[in-house]
Amino acid sequence: MIDLYVYYKVRELDAAALAPRVRALQDSVGVPAQLKRRPEASAGLQTWMEVYPGVDDAFPARLEDAARSAGLASLIEGPRRAEIFMDLPTCA
Repeated sequence: MIDLYVYYKVRELDAAALAPRVRALQDSVGVPAQLKRRPEASAGLQTWMEVYPGVDDAFPARLEDAARSAGLASLIEGPRRAEIFMDLPTCA
């Protein structure tokens, strides 16, 4: 299992239109998800992050397909960047 973090820039003017689309996307993928943003904006851009904890290795590709289908790109400035993290093994 992995934790997937997807971050991207959103124009402040597009934030209100994008939020319901991202939440609908998150509802459609069938796993618990979070939507976050940095508290400050820079040059009219907000940084948003989608968090998907405890997903399988195939999930990132399924999510990107769903994001393309949801038409998020028109409301995002630049690419969606994905980072994958995994738990460290516990010591015995």
